[in-house]
Amino acid sequence: MSRPLFVEPEAAADLDDAIQWYESRSTGLGLEFARVVRATLAGIERAPLQFPEAAAGIRSAVLRRFPYAMYSVIDTECVAVIELFHHRRDPGRWQARR
Repeated sequence: MSRPLFVEPEAAADLDDAIQWYESRSTGLGLEFARVVRATLAGIERAPLQFPEAAAGIRSAVLRRFPYAMYSVIDTECVAVIELFHHRRDPGRWQARR
């Protein structure tokens, strides 16, 4: 049985901000970004161990087409997405959310 997926509030806020930013740049682009995020979340939920470890216990799923990655941790009860991270940001940011 797979573990349920949980998106931490900080990661959800990052997602909302990114959707709004892309939509403000081009109508429909925010929706496309959201579609790619949903597909990535489905992959994380389906098989979280398929993604490589970025740090001890933290896995990284790179989004297609967009310069973002999702970082998640797996525990006995759930898989938690802790960060939606733009590749040009300071990597210390996602590491601090563990």
